[in-house]
Parts: sequence; structure tokens; C-alpha cells
Amino acid sequence: MSSQIRAILTGHTRGLGAALAEALLAQGADVLAISRKRNDELAARHPGRLHEIELDLADLPKLTEWLSGETLSGFVSGAARVLLVNNAGMLAPVGSLADQEPAAVARAVSVNVAAPLMLAAAVVQASAQATDTRIVHVSSGAARNAYPGWSIYCATKAALDHHARAVALDGNRALRICSVAPGVVDTDMQAEIRSTGLDRFPMRERFDALKRDGQLATPEESARKVADYLLSEAFGDTPTADVRDLN
Repeated sequence: MSSQIRAILTGHTRGLGAALAEALLAQGADVLAISRKRNDELAARHPGRLHEIELDLADLPKLTEWLSGETLSGFVSGAARVLLVNNAGMLAPVGSLADQEPAAVARAVSVNVAAPLMLAAAVVQASAQATDTRIVHVSSGAARNAYPGWSIYCATKAALDHHARAVALDGNRALRICSVAPGVVDTDMQAEIRSTGLDRFPMRERFDALKRDGQLATPEESARKVADYLLSEAFGDTPTADVRDLN
């Protein structure tokens, strides 16, 4: 691998994740992408620079096993700058507490919280020789504002925000971290929101209006802003950010 920038990215097969992979590759990074499926179209456009790992991030024993192997350390070896983009996430379960299946709660917490925090620790340890390691958690406005029916999504995204705040206090000069809300992006998750019954998500009409009125950002627009910020000198100055507030 010739690139001095190595990026680890989760959830790269569609939506914001696919756009983030494209943006990072365009910035000259080699990308190690982790998802349940492969992105054949993206891989064909970037032969030798996109390295894909098929892994369900809800399967924490499998993730633990993979992290104990050599793939991650081999990928970051020799890199001057190492990036981790914790993008993968899930909205479900949606509904009041009485409607939430415990197994669905466990899956959401695994994907949205446990996996990103495990990857963050593993990447920092694997990149100990790098002079510049950067972690971005893809957060949400739901981390900072409560929504009815979204208690799991709100809580898990808030966990990423607070993780970034606490890690920033560690004082590791070679590490920068920020939990970044990407704005309201026109993705499959938005379609999932609009298909949710009003009984489970009373605020759905607000999201219907965002789509109807053309207020949703494209994945490409948001990915470009996140990638530009991640690679900027300003990244990590604050532990939480919103792309809508960035220049």
C-alpha cells in the first residue's frame, strides 16, 4: 500500500457510508471497509485501494475475534495518518419502551455503541507508531435532542458523543476525536423513518416534510463535509460537532 493515509470505515455499502468511502478514496486514503456485504461497484472503481471485510458488527464475539487477528495492525502499519470512521448504525427498534424487543435493543446497542468503542480502542492500539490518529463517530441530532419512540437511537448516539468528550480528556497528543452529526441526509434510514407508523414515531410528519420540501442533504454533500473536516487542522478542537455549523 502506497498511501500514507489509512482509513478504517464501517458501513460502506450504501448511503452516507458509501459516499464517505468515495470521499476518503478521493482524498488519497487507502480504505479498510467493514460491513455485512461488499460494495462491488466501489471496489471496481478503486482496485487495490479498497479492502473489504464482511462482518456483522452486531456479532460481538466475531468482531472480537477479528480484532485479535493481524488484519488491522497490518493495514495501518507504516501509515503516517490513521483514520477511523464509525459510520455504521441502525435506527430500530422504534417505539415506546413497552414495544421494544430486548433482542432488538441488544442488536442496536452492539452496532451503535459496542462496536464503535471496540474499534476505537483497537485502532489506537494498532496505530501506536502513527503520529496522527483521528477518530470520527458519526453521531446525530438525536444524540442531543430527545425524540419520542427513539429512546434506543437517542441513547446510543448520545453514548458516542460522551465517549468522544471523555477520550478527548485523556490528553493523547497523537489522537484527535470528534463525534460529528452529519445533518439530515437523504438515505435509507430516512426512508425507514417515513415508513414508521405515527403510533410508534409521533414526529414522523416532520421528516415527511423535510423530504417533500427538498430539505434533505445528499449523502455526497454530507460525506464531503465530514471528510474535509476529518482531514482539516480544526478536527478535534471540540469533541462534538455538527456539519451544518462547519464552513
